[in-house]
Amino acid sequence: MSSQKSDPVGNRDLADAVIVALGTNDKGKFATCEKGLEAALLQLQQAGIKIVARSSWWQSMAWPDPADPPFLNGVAVVETALDPKALMGALSRIEDDLGRVRSRRNAPRTLDLDLIAYGRISGDLDGLYLPHPRARERLFVMGPLAEIAPEWRHPDNGETARDLAARASVGMDAAPVDQGAS
Repeated sequence: MSSQKSDPVGNRDLADAVIVALGTNDKGKFATCEKGLEAALLQLQQAGIKIVARSSWWQSMAWPDPADPPFLNGVAVVETALDPKALMGALSRIEDDLGRVRSRRNAPRTLDLDLIAYGRISGDLDGLYLPHPRARERLFVMGPLAEIAPEWRHPDNGETARDLAARASVGMDAAPVDQGAS
């Protein structure tokens, strides 16, 4: 799939934006981590989840253990007919299909798909917390989001992705990587 960075959300109404974060630090069966993330984007589309815009890939040291392999992360703004719980189910199935094994918390992983926001929904949806409770602190989420939707506003505090990226306190080394990097 080619990068849609050149076609960001632009004038689209971001109040209803559905935002998915992607990450990996274990290439699994893929030649590179980037190829694994690209496969995840393809599976999203095959599941009927339209990619409206996507960021470049960003690399950062693993957290909380920087001795683990570095992470490759990105964000996609998507359109879907699925409700938030059904979308989380689809994201989990894609993780499983692409080899995600859940072991210890924060262990290296072949794929991590997080639902960051679903429009203006805020609160606990039977164990699914929206917006993602820690995303606004993470440069490896807010940086890529600010790249494609800098004026997106956090449902709880109204701050823009651009402002949240500037104040992020986790993953401060996160930065875009050149296309073709692992």
